[in-house]
Amino acid sequence: MNETEQKHWLVRPKTIRQLWYGGFVLLALLVLADFFVHPHASFQIDGTFGFYSWYGLLTCVGMVLFAKALGIFLKRKDTYYDDE
Repeated sequence: MNETEQKHWLVRPKTIRQLWYGGFVLLALLVLADFFVHPHASFQIDGTFGFYSWYGLLTCVGMVLFAKALGIFLKRKDTYYDDE
């Protein structure tokens, strides 16, 4: 790579590290905000501390696992479009 050519700012290792740290700080602040926000719970469980954080995490993990399992059934061969 030429010295005059620079990588895009989103692919620089320093920027990626800062984005990860910033994301973790933001997530921690959102969980800590649960101390100051009174939940208007419809059920007993959604009034617990950090409910929306762990529920969102578990839901995201569940969607990824479901997509992986679905991919097993919907997967086609690499030569799918070559077969005629």
